[in-house]
Amino acid sequence: MKIRYAAKTDVGMKRTHNEDYFSLMEDEQLFIVADGMGGHSSGEVASRLAAETVSEFYQRTKDEDATWPYKMDRSLSYIENRLVCGIKLANYKIYETASKDIRFKGMGTTIVTCLINGDKIYIAHVGDSRCYRLRNGVVEQITRDHSLLEDYKDAKPDMTAEEERNFPHKNVITRALGMRDTVQVDIRTEEVMDADLFLLCSDGLSGMITDEHIRQILTASDDLEKSVAELVDSANRAGGTDNITTLVLQCSNTEKKASA
Repeated sequence: MKIRYAAKTDVGMKRTHNEDYFSLMEDEQLFIVADGMGGHSSGEVASRLAAETVSEFYQRTKDEDATWPYKMDRSLSYIENRLVCGIKLANYKIYETASKDIRFKGMGTTIVTCLINGDKIYIAHVGDSRCYRLRNGVVEQITRDHSLLEDYKDAKPDMTAEEERNFPHKNVITRALGMRDTVQVDIRTEEVMDADLFLLCSDGLSGMITDEHIRQILTASDDLEKSVAELVDSANRAGGTDNITTLVLQCSNTEKKASA
């Protein structure tokens, strides 16, 4: 599977500094977006620490004999366990750093990651940073936010679109890295099809523009740099109340194209 990608992060229109962070490991085809939170610059510390810890864990565990800090979950594959373990380790590093240094007390971050291996994509996340898939012109949110709004929707499945728009605590998340010494990581595996697009983003994007607007931008051009720039610009035009990060991946089945 051949992967093309582009990414952009922006401070937005209201914030004074950017607490979002994105990272990638080309050799592992691993992509990360993190949205930090906390006073002063601590959110920015948390998001960077999360991405760097996951990346360092992947570097260290290229040797399959390397010791892992957490036991494997037998219900998950080796690839899934490795991704979950990296995020759990990042959670602990953030929690430990915040516990030892008063400057970083209360810091945390959301995280959304994806790893492409063959014709599979492994998506793991904590918080409300999202992964979308665009396939055959249809956009779908792959991740489910860990938020009060989603919990309320579970309790009230007949919630109307108007009630959802007017929900008073829609930005309150129920899970993040660094809040406790352990964290539950959600992971799912999907088949990758030729020409699939995947978008990783912070809620500075998804909270400002609709899924339909995202679809329109992603289908308007094959230029990924142009797409990520337009996504950021659209969020800023809508108010830009938060930092904005977008990372777009385009997948192509090179073997299929070669045999056509």
